[in-house]
Amino acid sequence: MQKVIVGQRPLTLKIVGAVASMKTQLSLSASALSRLVSGRRVVERIIKENRTVYGITTGFGKFAEVRISLDEIDRLQENLIKSHATGVGPLFQPHQVKAIMLLQANQLCQGASGVRPAVVRQLLGLLNNDIIPLVPQQGSVGASGDLSPLAHIGLVMIGRGQALYKGKIVNGAEALKKAGMKPLILKAKEGLAITNGTEVMTAVGIINLLEAEKLCKISDIAGAMSLEALRGTDKAFDPRIQALRPHGGQMDSAENLRKLLSGSQIRKSHQDCQKVQDSYSLRCMPQVHGAAKTAIKHIRQVLETELNSVTDNPLVFVKEHEVLSGGNFHGQPVALAMDYLGIAAAELADISERRLARLLDTSLSGLPGFLTEHGGLNSGLMITQNTAASLVSENKVLAHPSSVDSIPTSANQEDHVSMGTFGARKAGQICGNVRYVLACELLAAAQGLEFLKPLKPGKGVDAAYQVIRHGVKAFKQDREFHLDIEAINDMILDGYILDAVEKQIGKLK
Repeated sequence: MQKVIVGQRPLTLKIVGAVASMKTQLSLSASALSRLVSGRRVVERIIKENRTVYGITTGFGKFAEVRISLDEIDRLQENLIKSHATGVGPLFQPHQVKAIMLLQANQLCQGASGVRPAVVRQLLGLLNNDIIPLVPQQGSVGASGDLSPLAHIGLVMIGRGQALYKGKIVNGAEALKKAGMKPLILKAKEGLAITNGTEVMTAVGIINLLEAEKLCKISDIAGAMSLEALRGTDKAFDPRIQALRPHGGQMDSAENLRKLLSGSQIRKSHQDCQKVQDSYSLRCMPQVHGAAKTAIKHIRQVLETELNSVTDNPLVFVKEHEVLSGGNFHGQPVALAMDYLGIAAAELADISERRLARLLDTSLSGLPGFLTEHGGLNSGLMITQNTAASLVSENKVLAHPSSVDSIPTSANQEDHVSMGTFGARKAGQICGNVRYVLACELLAAAQGLEFLKPLKPGKGVDAAYQVIRHGVKAFKQDREFHLDIEAINDMILDGYILDAVEKQIGKLK
């Protein structure tokens, strides 16, 4: 079990991925504890002096001008959690909720939210005891923070709502009791701090990003395998060509392709053929895959910044003993990044589907039509392209940016919003579709290599081919190909293909 100390140092995307995907034991650092105590003192001083400060002694949103009496400020926080938990629709996946809660704890640990250490310990307790609040995906407009989904996590923290505990859905109070925990009694400012932030869109965005980075490498692998099956050339990947247009992603993809194709017997067999150059979907892989990589590198920078930012409001400044209202809760930086991620990932599927189409078209591939030896009686992989085409077309709709939209809320107090959480959700759907399109291409490319035996492809391509053939055998007659697609999709998702390739030829960029 991996141990993670929260608040000791900047949180990394790698740690977020680990906490989301595996069992971890989290604890609160001594430095974070000190910051929390200092920040809380400022809030308590405000209460003692009976000052008018947003969210502490006033209502929220349009009710910011309503003064709350001192004997009701704790009740105010519980009311906020209950009233803001208005999410609807399908639930976020458990690994997504775990990442969200980690980001909540990390933000609060900076001491600028003015909450007690007990609030962070409650979040870490949920994570350590594998209590996963049920959080609906729909309901956030991505400004004033991810109010609704975060409130559903807050419900479980105070012993309300519903949670997944040991595989069963139970109410929040029961989950806490079974885990030996007690409901959190909220104090001034704490309900607001729990709900006010960009943790949902950021956590979901980080999970999307980590997958997209892997999909970029899988795209290079699938493209290299298709190029081998189509008896293409690697000349377009020459480093001298890339040096004349030195975008980082382009150079990385070209290097990956050269490594994947190194040692190819297939390439040697047609070196003196009359073919001058390949189609764009093969020749321009460094430019297209590389552009996606460059975009994704930028998105990583945005999310690394957001991950260790404080997006609450108002914010506590200990040295000055001040509390200031601002707009760090606005999700626009993440919203734009998620739209960019969706567009970049969608392009990987666009070009992959075109390579798949070439593999299946005998007039373009020189291989049996639809990669079956007995066409007519057998349809081969004919309809795998339909599947890929449908997913690519679906991505075209999903890739429409959500960040260009805004709709006023809270009686026009919150009159511009980011829609960043929707953007993150869409980007995740796009990545899932891309993975399936690549699975279809890998299925076809592996089958195409069967017709070129005994010639072997490059070492990297062969490593991927061997992993695929371990779980998906070559076919001579029709079968339920959806099972093959799902099997290869799982190989991509679980990292088997990438791991095998990198073990053979070293890390891909």
